[in-house]
Amino acid sequence: MNEEFKENAIIKLTFEFALRIIDFCDELDNLKKFALSNQLLKSGTSIGANAREAQNAESKADFIHKFKISAKEVEETEYWLLLCQHSPKLPDTTHLLTELEPIKKIITKIIGTSKRN
Repeated sequence: MNEEFKENAIIKLTFEFALRIIDFCDELDNLKKFALSNQLLKSGTSIGANAREAQNAESKADFIHKFKISAKEVEETEYWLLLCQHSPKLPDTTHLLTELEPIKKIITKIIGTSKRN
């Protein structure tokens, strides 16, 4: 893991999650589930991209906005993972859903704290 992520928990968590999403999407591609893989790859990697973009926000409102986008991407990612989870033809997503939960909580907390301060 790159040293630049050591100090920022949400950036580290979302980066590691994105790497696992990439691997999972490779599994979906091997099953020729390209449409699902594409949707999941976009939303699952966008969580961290938006959190990272928020680190250089132009204002507090911009910071909150970027994290709200990240929160939306969490919801979309969770949806695609749940579809996979409930489909008997697709690989298990329990590990990814479990990993997504603390990311969801931290992003929600960041938004709430930022709005209050």
